[in-house]
Amino acid sequence: MEYNFEWDLNKAWSNQSKHGVSFQQASQVLRDPMALTLFDEEHSLDEERWTTLGQLADGQYLLVVHTFEQQGDRADIRIISARKATKSEIRQYEGE
Repeated sequence: MEYNFEWDLNKAWSNQSKHGVSFQQASQVLRDPMALTLFDEEHSLDEERWTTLGQLADGQYLLVVHTFEQQGDRADIRIISARKATKSEIRQYEGE
């Protein structure tokens, strides 16, 4: 599947300043084959939003909020926010 990532540049800068996580890093989490993705019903009034918990190649764990729209073999993903995962989220990822 081909992934097309997009994001608002101002939001990306704000997220980097607030959470120390770039949207470029966040896009890598969405390629993690072990990532956990859940539908975010509470925040999906205007558009379908998803949360994905995954690990970067350097071992960092991130939680990413994004949209996902699939058309054939192409997925359009807009990253909304990203932050470092909490300890309990990491345990969930690791299956504990």
